[in-house]
Amino acid sequence: MLHVADWHAACALPGMLKNYFRTAWRNLLRHKSIAVINLAGLSIGFTCCMLIALYLQHELRYEDFQQKGDRIARVLMEYQFGSEGQPTKGDYTSVRVGPVLQQNFPEVETTVRMSKWPQIVRQGDKVLNEQQFLFADSTFFQVFSFPLLQGNPKTALAGPNKIVLTESAAKKYFGSTNVLGKTLIVGTKAQALEITGITADCPSNTQIRYDFLASFRTMNISPEGESTYWNANYNTYVLLKDAASFAPMQAKIDPFMKEESKHYGATIRLFLEPFRNIHLHSEYAAFEPNGSIMAVYVMGAVALLILLIACFTYINLSTARSMERAREVGVRKVMGAGQHQLFGQFMTESAMLCAVAVGVSALLAAILLPGFNNLTGKTLSLTSLLSVPFITASLGVALLVSLAAGSYPALILTGYQPVKVLKGAFQRTNSGQWVRKSLITFQFAISVFLIACTFIVRQQLKFIQEKKLGYDRDHILVLPLDNKMLDQFDALKQSLKSGPGVQEVSRCVRTPIEGGGGYNMRSAQMPADQQMNVTANPVDEDYIRASGMRLIAGESFSAQDVKNAEDTSIQDRYRFVLNESAVKQLGWTPEQAVGQRLWLDDSRPGYVKGVVADFHFESFRHSIQPFVLFPPDWSQKMIVKLDGNNMQQSISHIEGVWKKMAPHRPFEYTFMDQDFNNLYDAEIRLGRSMDVFAFVAVVLACLGLFGLSAYTVRQRFKEIGIRKVLGASAGSILLMLSGGFVRLSLVAICVGLPLAWWAADSWLQDFSYRTPVSWLLFAAAGGILIGLTMLTVGLQALKGLAANPVNSLRSE
Repeated sequence: MLHVADWHAACALPGMLKNYFRTAWRNLLRHKSIAVINLAGLSIGFTCCMLIALYLQHELRYEDFQQKGDRIARVLMEYQFGSEGQPTKGDYTSVRVGPVLQQNFPEVETTVRMSKWPQIVRQGDKVLNEQQFLFADSTFFQVFSFPLLQGNPKTALAGPNKIVLTESAAKKYFGSTNVLGKTLIVGTKAQALEITGITADCPSNTQIRYDFLASFRTMNISPEGESTYWNANYNTYVLLKDAASFAPMQAKIDPFMKEESKHYGATIRLFLEPFRNIHLHSEYAAFEPNGSIMAVYVMGAVALLILLIACFTYINLSTARSMERAREVGVRKVMGAGQHQLFGQFMTESAMLCAVAVGVSALLAAILLPGFNNLTGKTLSLTSLLSVPFITASLGVALLVSLAAGSYPALILTGYQPVKVLKGAFQRTNSGQWVRKSLITFQFAISVFLIACTFIVRQQLKFIQEKKLGYDRDHILVLPLDNKMLDQFDALKQSLKSGPGVQEVSRCVRTPIEGGGGYNMRSAQMPADQQMNVTANPVDEDYIRASGMRLIAGESFSAQDVKNAEDTSIQDRYRFVLNESAVKQLGWTPEQAVGQRLWLDDSRPGYVKGVVADFHFESFRHSIQPFVLFPPDWSQKMIVKLDGNNMQQSISHIEGVWKKMAPHRPFEYTFMDQDFNNLYDAEIRLGRSMDVFAFVAVVLACLGLFGLSAYTVRQRFKEIGIRKVLGASAGSILLMLSGGFVRLSLVAICVGLPLAWWAADSWLQDFSYRTPVSWLLFAAAGGILIGLTMLTVGLQALKGLAANPVNSLRSE
């Protein structure tokens, strides 16, 4: 039964809330400058947090749509010949691995083998080089949860010459998705593939992204390739019957592969890598570039720090205004207002401000989302921003912020004793000073931390760009090469070199940036059963000149060396060029290495013809390992060295030759320096993100400092007038006003810079080659903080200095 008192309280609640909002709105309008600063700070903070939250949601929910994701494993392969050197490991396997695992381990439900191989696709007059082209076993749809909109998932990839298209690919080539039974012409061999299925477009948060999915049997792998652990150019995924089988099965794989290795003269190991760990935790990318758990941590920490700065700005300005509002609180208490009512009033102001800030932030986030996508390299959608869960989470965060940022000022203000306040005794206290100083120091510490970290990231990126790689990457075009072009490569090379600006043309399997494949090698001094792991790249006689590598001993290949490598009647038909690391591991000097006999994979006997200086064929995260160049029996890339004088004219000439001699494929190229930068895409984007968010953090800190210094100058307005009348100089007054803030910034520097050094050192540990962390960077970060502090406070102090002291004293 409802009591009369409860009934009156319930009836009074709407009116009380209405009064809270009316009073809060009037108070915000009365103090417009403070309200604008608080609203700007919270809006900027919320906007950054919304955008970063979208990024974190995208990264952390990778593969969430995969219904069997917790039972899927990717197979990694590691091999080593003999006991010399480090084992070679990667996400590659041979086609034999999948069937062997399924036949010998009852924990396996099924396996799927895949390979990503760009293909030329034709339909009518449309001829395009498609990068998102996958080959996969018929079990693909049994393992992965990609919905097949048309076709039978069990038979769509069963058998050769079958292909499944995404909706976008079907519309691109046919203008419709009703294409089952039609054919596409694929590859340089012009294979006709029957369209057997249509899938939805792949989501943006998957590592297995494709536009075309052809049956694995279309690749027509030879029986020899099916029966060996070598020829490891494919990816194998395993679907386990039970998610708990990872560790038990791995324990069984090790002894099994130990027995298998006895037949191959090498130690071969297989590892099961949980599918959902790949994107953020694996060093081996899948079919799309991996993310970084470090980037997730950094972005999450940046969002939190920016939000803290915005909250601290609100708390500081609210507590700084406590003396102005103390008399208001005293009067309200005398008129009968209870502490809980006053608390509700101040929390209503905080909630109203946060609610407006969330609305402004949502609008700003929607406007800035395309730019943020460009910054992070992601495809975050506006629908995620407007989804009910995201809006609910945003309002929840805003509520928490309003409680956290508003509760302390509210408790301080409502705790005033009305008698002391009305007598003016409160103004002589130092209540809240230590809190404001602590929060300002924390804001400064966050700012200098982010500035210093930004400098370190930028310094490492500069180090990467400026460090000598051991080859040239400027003015070099990289073009695809296929069998049709190889048949007439000499004529193609001569036609290209006849044009303006073309200095060298070479063919290879991989460019210097891409490194090479895994091989084993032994010298004549090594036992026949002992090998060393090396990375090797088949190249022609012009490769060293075209790439700008530096010979330090011996000579490069000749055209005759390339021809001899194809003549099986010659006993030692191969010639090799080694890098310094390979020579060192073999126990020779560069001069001693020339003329030494070697075997590469036993099937390639020959002699060392030259030695090149070490070059970075992998990213700076890895140290330089032994590397071998040898004449090619096949090639898939062509590099063209230009003089850089008239790039457009040179490229136009190359395009003309291409269309004449390779009309079967589109003219496409990349620059090698672009390919090099792609190796460090994650670091480059992290650097850009740090630039933006460090700037935002500094702006927020200065915004809060601007408001606080404005209030300080206003409070000391009369003191400034008295000092000017007594003859104080403008410099001494400026020093007096800014000195306290500068001292706080010095304390912040002592806190923030050691943390920045620790964070930067931890990040740099991922690089085998890294920039030294100079104290000058930290000194510059500290100097910037002190400079901004003095500038911000100085702008407000100048207003006080410009005022007529007579007016300030008369107002007393």
